Amino acid sequence: MNSFWKKGEPQVFVTAAALSVTLLLTVILVVVVMVNGLGFFWPSNVAKGELKDGTAILGEITAKEKGQVARLQFKVGNRDIYGQDFRWVDRSEIRTLTYPADSVVLERKEHGNFVGFLSKLSIEGLKLPDSKDLWLRFVSAHEQVVALAEQNRAIEQEMADLNYKAEQLRLKIAKLSFRDKAAHDAEVKALTAKRQEILNSFSTLSEKLIAQVAEQQRFTATFTEVGGNEKEISLANIVRSYRPNTMPVWSKAAYYLGKVWELLFDEPRESNTEGGLFPAIFGTVLMVLLMSFFSLPFGVIAAVYLREYAKDGMLVRLVRIAVNNLAGVPSIVYGVFGLGFFVYGLGAGIDNLFYAERLPTPTFGTGGILWASLTLALLTVPVVIVASEESLAAIPKGIREGSLALGATKFQTLSRILLPMATPGIMTGMILSMARAAGEVAPLMLVGVVKLAPTLPIDGRFPFFHVDRKFMHLGFHIYDVGFQSPNVEAAKPMVFVTTLLLLAIVIVASSAAIYLRSQMKKRYTTRTF
Repeated sequence: MNSFWKKGEPQVFVTAAALSVTLLLTVILVVVVMVNGLGFFWPSNVAKGELKDGTAILGEITAKEKGQVARLQFKVGNRDIYGQDFRWVDRSEIRTLTYPADSVVLERKEHGNFVGFLSKLSIEGLKLPDSKDLWLRFVSAHEQVVALAEQNRAIEQEMADLNYKAEQLRLKIAKLSFRDKAAHDAEVKALTAKRQEILNSFSTLSEKLIAQVAEQQRFTATFTEVGGNEKEISLANIVRSYRPNTMPVWSKAAYYLGKVWELLFDEPRESNTEGGLFPAIFGTVLMVLLMSFFSLPFGVIAAVYLREYAKDGMLVRLVRIAVNNLAGVPSIVYGVFGLGFFVYGLGAGIDNLFYAERLPTPTFGTGGILWASLTLALLTVPVVIVASEESLAAIPKGIREGSLALGATKFQTLSRILLPMATPGIMTGMILSMARAAGEVAPLMLVGVVKLAPTLPIDGRFPFFHVDRKFMHLGFHIYDVGFQSPNVEAAKPMVFVTTLLLLAIVIVASSAAIYLRSQMKKRYTTRTF
């Protein structure tokens, strides 16, 4: 019995069991997220329930409860009429349950989905097909209005360009006036006149846009909800429409792919509970890349100094202890430090030196993607240091001595032999830092993340990469939609979809880094020295 314990077999069993439980819990987590997230965009059939009290309910059946009282949850939509998107009904209260073929679901820009029946159209001026089918006429009219709305985007883009030019001229005028207005009076007047011309052009485009929008709002369709109330809806306010009870499987699949495309490449709407997540995806990936750009070099340099150059004494031991302890500091502490040091310290100093004419409006003295990336770089650099130092320590001492004996300098030995051999371990540190940074939310709330960013940090305007801009992040998006949304039931599916996207980004980035690490490991472990 004693030999059994001495061999360590019980510890092996316990370790294997712990690993199995961890993997099982991870798989369960991923499966739960996938089950709740992947089916969100599939168009479910619309059911009509005739209740025993003489009323009716129409909507998608989204949940079922079995117990002493069986209940069905209907997604009834029509938030502007009912005040809520979902309604629970006892199964015993439903007399009949049918699926009307002419039931319509509308995705609107405001007030969520509408569920009802198409009753009439008001679309004078549009060319419609010669058909008595009201639904076909509505689909054709909606396609034409959507095409007209595309013209609005071109005008809005032109207005955005003019607004940007006018703002740049305003800042230039403010800068000249701040220095010496009398000395630059002629230049200020010329810039003011040029800016006024731009503003006049902007006003002309604005009037044109308002007229076009008013013309498009004229085309309407009237729908009837299951209770008999009529609702007139402008076709310009409808994102898409469909009749799920008559859609074949391939039509539903095409709709599903269209929704996934919208999710990945469109902007959010309805308080981030609908629409796309492109700004959040872009901001998350860019922030992680920028963080890696800062943390990886500094972490490797620190590890090289501690392992290869610093003398092993009390001070180095204290530094190592401090680095290891930094990995356990709560992330919100880094956020507070980033806010105080980067934003209110460095940022305010940069504003006073280079952007004094813009004060009190801050440029760098407020949260932005640069300060968020630096804050997370501080948070993750201990992971990179520890992984890099351990990787350097694992290289046999004879390799160093052999290189030095052949006449190589210490720097040549480091750059041509040690660092290449330590690269797999360094990549491990980078993988861990990227995974942690992608999921952090608390520090970002203090140093630059926002609920909705009007512009991306990268665009087509000089200097193209605007490090002072705020950004959106998938982790904060989960927090905002899940805990700050006024409509929790409607926001719940978006929480799972966003979580699934964040997991996918972390897995893809980590997989790419793991592949590079394996390639480097093959190269430097199979070579004979």
